Amino acid sequence: MQSEQGMGIQRAGVIGTGRIANRFMPEAGFADGIHVQAVYNPHLESAGRFAARWGLDACGDLTDFFRRVDLVYVASPHETHAAYIKAALEHGKHVLCEKPLALKGEQAKELFAYAERQNLVLFEGIKTAYCPGFRKILEIARSGSIGTIRYVEACFTKLEPGDSRELTDRMYGGSFTELGSYCLLPVIKLLGNGFEDVRFESIKAENGLDVFTKASFRYPGALATAICGLGVKAEGRLMISGTKGYATAEAPWWKTTDMKVHYENPLEVEKYSEPFLGDGLRYEIRAFADRVNEVENSVRAGKKVWEARDSGDFRGLCDSCNVGLTPEDSIALADIMGRFMETERLI
Repeated sequence: MQSEQGMGIQRAGVIGTGRIANRFMPEAGFADGIHVQAVYNPHLESAGRFAARWGLDACGDLTDFFRRVDLVYVASPHETHAAYIKAALEHGKHVLCEKPLALKGEQAKELFAYAERQNLVLFEGIKTAYCPGFRKILEIARSGSIGTIRYVEACFTKLEPGDSRELTDRMYGGSFTELGSYCLLPVIKLLGNGFEDVRFESIKAENGLDVFTKASFRYPGALATAICGLGVKAEGRLMISGTKGYATAEAPWWKTTDMKVHYENPLEVEKYSEPFLGDGLRYEIRAFADRVNEVENSVRAGKKVWEARDSGDFRGLCDSCNVGLTPEDSIALADIMGRFMETERLI
C-alpha cells in the first residue's frame, strides 16, 4: 500500500454517511498520519452531501473509492459490514469497522484470517475499548485489589423514537444488535469467551424487535449480565464484583471517566478519574493508525507480522493488538451476537 506522496500520510476513506460517520470526521483529525480523502455511499447524492460538508471526494462506485484511499472506515448499516470489510481487504486496504464487525463468529474469524494472510490490519471500532477510563477500570479489576472476579454486570439503555431505524429494521434492528457490543465488552475482556451457557431474555415491540434484552452468562466460577435497551430506561452502570470488593463506573460508563472501588468497610472507597475527550473515537482511531504503521514497518523490514496459527488462535499478535480489542475478542462478540440472532430467528 502506498502512502500519500510517500510522506507516511495514510489516505482514509469512509464507507457510510450516517451519524457515526459524521462523528468520525473531526475525531480523525486527532490521529497523526491520517488524512480523510473520500467517502463512499451507493447513493451518490448522499455521498455528495457528506463530501461537501467535510471537503472530501464523493464516490458512488466502490472500485473508484478504493483507488483513492489506503485505509477504510466502515460506518454502514450492520448487515453490510462483513461484505465491505471483505471488499476492502481484497483491494489491499486496512480496515477499521464500526461495531458489530460481524453477525456470526465464523464470519468474523474468516475475516481476521483473510486480513492476516494479506498482512492487513482489521480493527473493530468499539470506542469504549480504547478510552483511558475503561482501560483503567480493567486494570483495577485485574490487579487483584477486589480479589477474584466473580460477577460482571453492564447496562446501557437509551430511548429511541419508535420510527427510528433501530426500532423499525425488522431484520437487523433492536436493542441487542445496536447496543449489545458495549455491554458484552467488559464481560469478554474480564471473563473471556469460555462461558458455559448464555441465555437471552427480551421484551419485544409489536414488530418483534427487542426493546430491552438481558443476556445472562454462566462461567466456571463466575456469572455475568449484559443489559441493553432502546425502549426501556434503566440505570446504566458497570459493576465488577470480586471476593474482596467491587469496582463501579456509573452511566455513561461506556464513556468512562470516574470509577470507584468499594470494600467491606463502607468507609473504604477508592476513587479514580481518567479523561474522555470529544466523542471518544479519537482513541480507537489512534490505536488503529499505530497498528497500521507497525504492520507496514514490519512488512517493509521483511519481518514476520502475524503469529496467528491455522487453528484461529490470534493470541500471538504483537503487543499493540492487546490495546482495546483483540481479534479473539471481536470473534467472541460476533459469536454471541449470532447466537442472539439465531435465538430470535432473525438469521
